Amino acid sequence: MKDQQIGYFFIVFASVIIVLAGIKSASVIVVPFLLSLFIAIILSPLFNFFKNRGLPDWFSITVVMALFILLLALVAKLIGTSIHDFSANIDFYSDRLTLYYNALLEYGERLGVDIPLEEIATMINSKEIMGFATGLIKSLSSLFTDGFVILLTVVFMLLESKHFLEKIDYADGERDTIVYIKEIMGEIKSYMVIKALISLLTGLIVWIALLFIGTDYAFLWGVLAFLLNFIPNIGSIIAAVPAVLITLVQLGPLSALIVSFVYLFVNIVIGSIIEPKVMGKGVGLSTLVVFLSLLFWGWLLGMVGMLLSIPLTIMAKIAFNANEKTKWIAVLLGTGENLNPKAKK
Repeated sequence: MKDQQIGYFFIVFASVIIVLAGIKSASVIVVPFLLSLFIAIILSPLFNFFKNRGLPDWFSITVVMALFILLLALVAKLIGTSIHDFSANIDFYSDRLTLYYNALLEYGERLGVDIPLEEIATMINSKEIMGFATGLIKSLSSLFTDGFVILLTVVFMLLESKHFLEKIDYADGERDTIVYIKEIMGEIKSYMVIKALISLLTGLIVWIALLFIGTDYAFLWGVLAFLLNFIPNIGSIIAAVPAVLITLVQLGPLSALIVSFVYLFVNIVIGSIIEPKVMGKGVGLSTLVVFLSLLFWGWLLGMVGMLLSIPLTIMAKIAFNANEKTKWIAVLLGTGENLNPKAKK
């Protein structure tokens, strides 16, 4: 019996490896599909709002997609201008950053700290540091190279959403399947919509604050804060780095310190106070799982995997919870707060 269990485990393990390898090799297809799926989830409340007002489907979808495309075009125009200007001036910013770097090294030497200059110089390239933010946004924008296909897929997903559960119900006939599909869709929709709104608020606050301080390309850093807020734990830290550095070389250490406090304030107030209250009990995943899911989905699907790591892990957790044989995996992914008190003893 034990040999059978071991054999079953290895078969399941091998199957998982094969599936993951297939997903990674087919990422060209999987990534646009996932982008379309989660864009459709975010837009679905607006689509349902128009439908519930008695408007026909074709009119509702036309209005929703027109607003979405208009917003994308506006953001792309503003980002494109900022990236172009920043790329043209990147040598100036990198030279100024090098001056601060050299001054810091000289100060360290005066204090008697032995600093390996050559080793650090080979590790740190000021031009690459200044340009990594624009490179990150360019890599994100490259995900939309198949923009027409993605938008068309979003349209069909929104139109199909009304009949999707009815088809599953008719094809399967088991109520448990419908319940779990509704649970998955409900939790993902709730998370994505709330997270998008909170990320939008984060981006707006950063944009306005940097605009008030006088940091160059404030809109660019606001968009970066919006996008990276979807990445748990480290996203907000990565978003703060270019804004602080550009403020340092442009306005000096005091302004850079103020910008650092702005990001710290936004992360504490929105990330630690507002977001937990709005999301209630949260996503039901442990902190370790959140971080590991970021690494795993990022490895499997690249930048899109990092952005969607939490909703994808929530889907996996609910799917594991649906089967008695895999329920233990769902328990391991969870926070452990709702375990049976007897089991804790």
